[in-house]
Amino acid sequence: MGAHISIPMYERTVGQRLAFEGERCTECGTVAFPPKAACPDCRNDEFETVDLSGGGKIYSYTVLSPGGAPPEFAGQARAEGRYVVAVVELAEGPRITAQVTDVDPDEVEIGMPVSGEIRRIYEEEGVVRYGFKFAPADD
Repeated sequence: MGAHISIPMYERTVGQRLAFEGERCTECGTVAFPPKAACPDCRNDEFETVDLSGGGKIYSYTVLSPGGAPPEFAGQARAEGRYVVAVVELAEGPRITAQVTDVDPDEVEIGMPVSGEIRRIYEEEGVVRYGFKFAPADD
């Protein structure tokens, strides 16, 4: 079974799925994305909402082939072949995991500038799930 996200849970987290909306700790200024219950640095639980740029760079990555794809991405893997999943370090500091698109997997490298976009991820229970994908940044 894949990473199932129920419709109610998906709807509760739509702000962080459809916008680069993070939180800044009111105590130490650490930026968290997606939002957390407590600051990862000082454990404070008070935050202010911040809009993040969506820009960043590849921190680490792997190339998945059809045999290694999670079930919800199996169709995509069959259609597209290999694809890249990366840990992206956002310009504001947080690191997130997302697919890298619009690039040959052999051309991806650590430190590559990327820009986040909202795109269709998959469909489950008749609901299209949207989220972040990253593409090489325009220079």
